[in-house]
Amino acid sequence: MPVPLLDLNAQNLALEKELKSAFERVLRSGQFILGPEVQDLEAKIATMVGVRHGIGVSSGTDAILLALMALGIGPGDEVICPTFTFFATAGCVARVGAKPVFVDSCPICFNLRVEEVARRITPRTRAIIPVHLFGQAAELDGILEAARAHGVAVIEDAAQSLGTSYRGRPVGSLGDFGIFSFFPSKNLGGFGDGGIVVTDDDELAAKARSLRAHGAKPKYYHKYVGGNFRLDPLQAALLGVKLPHYDEYTEKRRANAAYYTDKLGRLPGVAAARETGTACRNGATAGIPTGARILLPVSHDQRSHIWNQYTLRVLGEGRRDALREALKAKQIGTEIYYPVPMHRQECFAYLDSAAESLPNAERLASEALSIPIYPELQRSQQDEVIAAIESVMARSPSAEGDRAHGSPGDADRPRAGG
Repeated sequence: MPVPLLDLNAQNLALEKELKSAFERVLRSGQFILGPEVQDLEAKIATMVGVRHGIGVSSGTDAILLALMALGIGPGDEVICPTFTFFATAGCVARVGAKPVFVDSCPICFNLRVEEVARRITPRTRAIIPVHLFGQAAELDGILEAARAHGVAVIEDAAQSLGTSYRGRPVGSLGDFGIFSFFPSKNLGGFGDGGIVVTDDDELAAKARSLRAHGAKPKYYHKYVGGNFRLDPLQAALLGVKLPHYDEYTEKRRANAAYYTDKLGRLPGVAAARETGTACRNGATAGIPTGARILLPVSHDQRSHIWNQYTLRVLGEGRRDALREALKAKQIGTEIYYPVPMHRQECFAYLDSAAESLPNAERLASEALSIPIYPELQRSQQDEVIAAIESVMARSPSAEGDRAHGSPGDADRPRAGG
């Protein structure tokens, strides 16, 4: 049977009656810009994250941009961010005129490596943007320590991680700003673009609200040059219908992830990476179990995972793409997040980092493959995915010969030919 990467209708049509009622409520209200629907969603998300302020915005991208603007970051400033991430993280830094400074990734959880952050801080550094990638929190202790020591801000890019926690605290609540996305594919997905900025800082919240509406307060009196970043009341109302179901969506994703990990982990050549060193810092590397051809994602202790993506690492040159094509032939949806790290993007060729090698990120870009994990995924569909992977594995030779290629994730070892 076909297994899509994501089935939006499976979730949304189950709430069709309530969604139509919310639409009619907004239609009849005549309030189509900001207003009580947006305020209600902002308050609920802020409570969920454990902060005082939520500022609904037009997209997750605009949430990052707004946070940077509220912090006054601009030309001459530097902002540290991972290279293995969605474009918006670095793109927004460039849009305000600042310089993105890229760091490598942890080969186990895909998030940025903390010791590299500390090494990249300069007198021009104004902010650090850790990305809680694929639904798992980044290692924040070292980032927050470095930020405090140097007086720089922290913007948590939690676009994929609403509801994730770090040492028992919700992500988005530990930095100066947290940002979330309501893009339809997110765990709390809207019906178009949308996002939210959260903060516990009253002054930053007031400035962000002003910048969201052209920097005006009151109307027509502009203290700042802002933008039009407002979340639509219709989106807020529709998201409000789905929000009470969010815990259920998360538990289903976690159950699907556990099922994959159990069943796939029993296949020959499939294993979880073994951590060697302290996670995401102090030179941590991923130990590759003997004979492994596919590495499964893992959830670190003290860092919860909401599984926006279930991302495999397919070891060996060309094998990720071969597996993707084999799954496509069986009508199984997959996606590559992300095929080109930021420091290798053409638009950032002017940066010094364009000539650097950030080896973990470069390997992840050639190995990462995400498979279906959405809440409504049925066990029979998961079994189709598992059987298809097993079939490919049975036809594929051992990965022992790939060791000359360089064990993926062993960034601290010399790489053949590199």
